[in-house]
Amino acid sequence: MTATAPSRQTLARLTLTDFRSYARADLVLDGRPVFLVGPNGAGKTNLLEAVSLFTPGRGLRGSSLAEVGRRLPGEPTGRAWTVGAVISADGEETRVGTGVAEAGAARRTVRIEGETVPPGRLADHLRQVWLTPAQDRLFLEGASDRRRFFDRLVFAAVPRHAAHAQAYEKSNRERMRLLTDESGPPDAAWLDALEARLAEAGALMAEARALTLAALQTEIDERGERPFPQAKLSLTGEWEQMAAAGAEIADIEAKLAAALAAARPRDAAAGRALTGPHRGDLAVVHAEKDRPAAECSTGEQKALILNLVLAQAARLARAESSPSPILLLDEVAAHLDARRRAALADEIAALGLQAFLTGTDESLFDPFKGRALGIAVEPSGLTVLDTE
Repeated sequence: MTATAPSRQTLARLTLTDFRSYARADLVLDGRPVFLVGPNGAGKTNLLEAVSLFTPGRGLRGSSLAEVGRRLPGEPTGRAWTVGAVISADGEETRVGTGVAEAGAARRTVRIEGETVPPGRLADHLRQVWLTPAQDRLFLEGASDRRRFFDRLVFAAVPRHAAHAQAYEKSNRERMRLLTDESGPPDAAWLDALEARLAEAGALMAEARALTLAALQTEIDERGERPFPQAKLSLTGEWEQMAAAGAEIADIEAKLAAALAAARPRDAAAGRALTGPHRGDLAVVHAEKDRPAAECSTGEQKALILNLVLAQAARLARAESSPSPILLLDEVAAHLDARRRAALADEIAALGLQAFLTGTDESLFDPFKGRALGIAVEPSGLTVLDTE
């Protein structure tokens, strides 16, 4: 029996209304990769951010709803805004949209084919992986930045990971509020309940991280020698290491609950929780040089990160049970030499994925010409380039 090819999802159209610098924008796309060229401040990243909002969460910039609404000089807050898209898959089209109906709204609305749905439903139609300039110092900043980066890779493959992380963070905040409340001793029964929730969500987070890391390492190893350096990956957190060693979820959950209970006095004194999956870290080593990523050059660090993103995209592209991913690569080409820029174009073409890339110099995208849609982004508007 011939295996069924994975379904390929692409954006066929993107529309913006009062979003960031755009009063109105309407892009018709053809399924190929897209490179956006224009001066700094023209609105290239704004388009990527609009696409990134077709996932649960705050998008690639992590901005508030008020921040993304267009605001003219003198206006105190951003306007109501909308972003819409037509998703094409196997000859069928699905219309999705998100935004806020009025300025200052606390939550955005998500609609699929006109029906209001929870944001989590977006993952049924689109998966995304992105890389931004904010991640250039990923290996030099604190562990929290690497956790967020890695959790985004996990979430692209395991959408429920985001819900588990949110449940964990909420219970953690409530637990710390009780432990640091100076009005009296905390309610032990309520602490027990919160720690049980923390342990349940934390164990699931640890498992998803460990499984994703193992799959990524296999993907990187099997891809062999590429222009992008190979990486050796590991997770330093105790709970992720338990999961990687094959511990059962129930055992991780029980051990984490016991650790949280024992840590109450210490956590209360510190004012923060000192154990749990929110304390782990992603360690990356340049395999050929056997050197931690933090000790590599800026270009090598960027290439290592890009290799992780491409490895995850390759995994998702082959999956038959989930939508194919869309790549968002903001200002990536400028950090790569000519050989790696050509390799990136070849890699994206080989994966058959839709990718959105930005840059200030059109020559950076010469390897994409003839197999990508080029768009000039100027303050005056958007213009399709002749790239054939």
